[in-house]
Amino acid sequence: MKERTKELIAVGAATTANCVPCLKYHYQKALALGATNDDIKDAIEVGRMVRRGAARAWDKEADELIDSMQEGEA
Repeated sequence: MKERTKELIAVGAATTANCVPCLKYHYQKALALGATNDDIKDAIEVGRMVRRGAARAWDKEADELIDSMQEGEA
């Protein structure tokens, strides 16, 4: 795998993880390896989509837990 590709993946992962220092580091490395701002924007958007999907799944689990707890009280 090309180093540029690895850095773009790292940009997306940093976005998903909400890691600002990671994002800054991998953004600079990706640029140095020839990634364009559009490439980086795309990687950030993918990271955002993954984060939103994970948050929705977590919210669903939390709601189900609350519902099961309330059923136990009845």
